[in-house]
Amino acid sequence: MTEYAGTASGPAARPVRVSSWNGWDPLRHVIVGRADGAVVQAPEPAVRRDYPDDGFPLGSYGPMPAEMTAEANEQLDDFAGMLRRRGIRVDRPTPLDFSEPVATPDWTHPTMSGCMPPRDLLLTVGGEVLEATMSYRSRWFEYLCYRPVLKRLFDADPAMRWEAAPKPRLTDASYHTDFWDTYHTLSTEEQLARVRAYDLVLTEEEPLFDAADVARFGKDLFVQLSFVTNRSGYQWLKRHFPDHRVHAVTSTNTHPLHIDATWVPLRPGLVLHCGERLADAELMEFFRRNDWEVVEAVQPASWDHPPKLSFCSPWLAGNILNLDPGTLCVEEKEVRLAEQLSSYGFEVVPVPFRAVGPFGGGLHCATVDIERDGTCEDYFPRRHGRF
Repeated sequence: MTEYAGTASGPAARPVRVSSWNGWDPLRHVIVGRADGAVVQAPEPAVRRDYPDDGFPLGSYGPMPAEMTAEANEQLDDFAGMLRRRGIRVDRPTPLDFSEPVATPDWTHPTMSGCMPPRDLLLTVGGEVLEATMSYRSRWFEYLCYRPVLKRLFDADPAMRWEAAPKPRLTDASYHTDFWDTYHTLSTEEQLARVRAYDLVLTEEEPLFDAADVARFGKDLFVQLSFVTNRSGYQWLKRHFPDHRVHAVTSTNTHPLHIDATWVPLRPGLVLHCGERLADAELMEFFRRNDWEVVEAVQPASWDHPPKLSFCSPWLAGNILNLDPGTLCVEEKEVRLAEQLSSYGFEVVPVPFRAVGPFGGGLHCATVDIERDGTCEDYFPRRHGRF
């Protein structure tokens, strides 16, 4: 269902156009996720959920509590309404029955997951929307939630390119199946060494990546190697976008999962990074050599963490959405972050969104850009080292 408001001169009257090269140009069209039907996933090689204090100890799974789902949906709906009032066209996914078991010829799995974080699945680069591979069996069929929206976009915009990365088989050969049995027994330094060496849960059996591990800066795409993105996935993206410079980056986080709460572009020349997960020194130097200021985010607001059934860290605070180069949506309780960003001249729009976190992320995770003004520009003319 497309949800937007407009007059003869508003968003409803504008032709549908797929075009977005970065995360800060003026936003015209977006997908906002839904919390309907989301479940705590059954254990699988890529991920294990363990919430003993919340009624879901390791090995258990099932629907998220109804009251949590309702509160998250209320915040998602209110967020979508605020965007529409600002003249932004909004699409929403079509939920499935995520509590149903799923199967391919290679495996069966007791549950799916949900359709709250569309940013994980879809990547818009220019006039193309690309469906990511995904690396969780519980999320293998999630693309079906977005097919109605993508078909409407394809029909409405004759220039749109609709692509899907090769669907992975996700057999046991794609995972180090004993990874979770041993990783948590390692020291922090040992875990960080594994991250730097990219010796994590995924093997290189096949290309695997989540779209949320890609940060778009015009001609440059930065791909984080993580628990859900392997080197082969990075190589696939590099070959798929031959007109871009596609860079692999690693994290200093012991649990790397998506780049959009770690390395956050704000506008040309300004990038925010998580104060707890400093970027690799060569990446920092590359940005600074190209006259970008790298800003360390303030500590997130003090709040009970993790909230019930949430796998997100407090640094989800940095998972913000740009409406244009001067306007940022920030979770309403992150007052210190809002003040920090305001000091750089941004208008900050506070958005109640804490209830959405347990369903897969923050304001950036919950959205996918379909159209932003602007063109593909080169923000990094000074090349250096592996960049």
